[in-house]
Amino acid sequence: MIDTHAHLYDDIFTSDIESNINQLLEAGIQEVWLPNCDIETLDSLLKLSTSYPDLCKPMIGLHPTFVKNNYKEQLKLLKTFLSQRKFLAIGEIGLDYYWDISYKNEQILAFKTQCQWALEENTWVDIHCRKAYADLIAILSMKEFNELKGIIHCFSGDASEATRLTNLGYSLGIGGVITYKNTNLFDSIKHIDLSYIVLETDSPYLTPVPFRGKPNHPQYLKLVAQKLADLYEMQVDEIISITTKNALKFKAFSNFQ
Repeated sequence: MIDTHAHLYDDIFTSDIESNINQLLEAGIQEVWLPNCDIETLDSLLKLSTSYPDLCKPMIGLHPTFVKNNYKEQLKLLKTFLSQRKFLAIGEIGLDYYWDISYKNEQILAFKTQCQWALEENTWVDIHCRKAYADLIAILSMKEFNELKGIIHCFSGDASEATRLTNLGYSLGIGGVITYKNTNLFDSIKHIDLSYIVLETDSPYLTPVPFRGKPNHPQYLKLVAQKLADLYEMQVDEIISITTKNALKFKAFSNFQ
């Protein structure tokens, strides 16, 4: 299995990284893709991906909730790192109108800038979107982004938004939320072909049932796969095989080893 989105460089993991690595390997995780948040998180992310290059694959980007008055300086510093080494993807980038819309315009500008980076680098984007799907779809539908590819991390939109995004060629990252009793997520994605679905945990966040309330961990990824298997009435091994192949297409597209 590939966990396409996990903050494994978080202090909750790095305080005992060897134990956490062993746990996820024993659970059948072959790779963990690391989304970045800002310039402050990049150092710990790169240290982890350097220590475990076969397992941990680094992304680079400015998370929308980290877009503040200094976002241009942040982007400039991140772009310098991007020019110096190879990254799996540009991410985690996007739009988030849930907590605060004070920097809405700056978020949009930062997102468009980083989408351009992906095009320039011949790679893809790992997108965070919360309460902003209308603006996200409008941006991704722009002619200048016709060739852009990516994953909508932790997809939380409705059925129409799922259709519009997959019609644009984007895949949907599905994690622990699919296991929650009150979620409408399956109703949103049940008509979507499985070729557009990848697995993720977003560790240490969004822990699946029955571990909800505790820190999430990549070792719980099979719980997500099992829930999808139940909902699609398939064998869990089929879900794992399909979603892993889907993830590997992104890795091949970015030409990242």
